[in-house]
Amino acid sequence: MENGEIPENANEHCPGPQSDSAGKSDACEGCPNQQICATAPKGPDPDVVAIAERMATVKHKILVLSGKGGVGKSTFSAQLAFALAAMDFQVGLLDIDICGPSIPKMLGLEGQEIHQSNLGWSPVYVESNLGVMSIGFMLPEPDDAVIWRGPRKNALIKQFLRDVYWGELDFLVVDAPPGTSDEHISIVQCLDAGSIDGAIIVTTPQQVSLIDVRKEVSFCKKVGVQVLGIVENMSGLCQPVMDFKFLRMTEAGEQIDVTEWAREHLKERAPEFLSIIACTEVFDSSRGGAEKMCREMGVPFLGKVPLDPQLCKAAEEGRSCFVDQKCGVSAPALKKVIDKMMENQGLSRMLVDNNA
Repeated sequence: MENGEIPENANEHCPGPQSDSAGKSDACEGCPNQQICATAPKGPDPDVVAIAERMATVKHKILVLSGKGGVGKSTFSAQLAFALAAMDFQVGLLDIDICGPSIPKMLGLEGQEIHQSNLGWSPVYVESNLGVMSIGFMLPEPDDAVIWRGPRKNALIKQFLRDVYWGELDFLVVDAPPGTSDEHISIVQCLDAGSIDGAIIVTTPQQVSLIDVRKEVSFCKKVGVQVLGIVENMSGLCQPVMDFKFLRMTEAGEQIDVTEWAREHLKERAPEFLSIIACTEVFDSSRGGAEKMCREMGVPFLGKVPLDPQLCKAAEEGRSCFVDQKCGVSAPALKKVIDKMMENQGLSRMLVDNNA
C-alpha cells in the first residue's frame, strides 16, 4: 500500500487506505487488509498532489456521463472532442470506461499503442491538437476482456491522471462509463470536484433512461459537480427520404424490396419529396422527455440530437461528423448543443480569443 494506493486484493468498494474510514467502514468487512488500514497512520495521498500538478496545465475539464449504457455517450464524447479541436483548441480525450473502451474505435485509433517519454505516458494523437488516452491502447488483443474489481480500475484512472503528459490543454473531455460507481467516484476525488467545470449527461427520451439520468444528476449534486446540461440523444430517427429502404409486405408476411421502384415513382410523380427529411419517433416521448425532466430537476437542457444513421457510420469509421455534408441531420444539432454549452459556461469568449 505504498503512496496510499488501494491494494489489488481489497474489497470492491474500498474507501482507500488514506481515508478516515479505512478499515472501519462496512465495505472493509472481511478484507485481508482491514487491520492494517485501521491502524496505519493517515495523511494526504501524494498521488493527489502529483495529479493536481499534472492537471495544472489543463484549463477546462468536462465529464461526459450517462445513467444507461447504449445511449450514445461515447459517440457524443468523441464528436465533442472533434468539434473542440476543429475550433483550434488543444483538446485531450480521456476514456475511463475501463471495461468497455469505445473511444479508440470512434477516433479511428484502433491498433495504436501508448508510448513512454521522459515526461510520462504520451497520448495517442488524432491531430496535433487532439490527443487520446484509453485502456483500449493497452490490451494485447482487441477482444480481451478487462475483468477487474474496483480497486484496480481506480488505480488505473489515478495513473492516467498522474502519468499522462497532455501538455497545455484548453479542454480535457472525460468519457465515463454508465452509472455512478467506482470510476465516477475516483475521477471526482482525484480531480477534486471543485476543479471540474462540470458534467454533460447524455440520455434518450425513453423513461427507462431518464429514470437513471435522475440518479446521475443526484450523484453530481452530492459530489459537488455542476451539471452543464442534459443532451437528449436519439430524439427521433431522421434521414432524407431517398436514404430509406422501401419494403412491401406480402400476405405471407414476406418482405419484398421495392426501393428502386419507390424512388423512381417519387422522381416521376413527386420530385419535391426528394429533398425532404423524414422523421419518426423511436422512443416514446409523450411524457416530455429530457426537457421536462430538466425543468423538474433545475438543470440546463442543451438540446436534442436525432438518431442519424450517418452519425452512426461516422462513429464506426472513427471520423468527425462535422467535416462533410454526410451527417446533414445530426451535425447541426450537435453543433447547436455544443455552442449552447459553451455559451452557458461563458466559454464562447475563448473561441473569439482563439480566432483573434
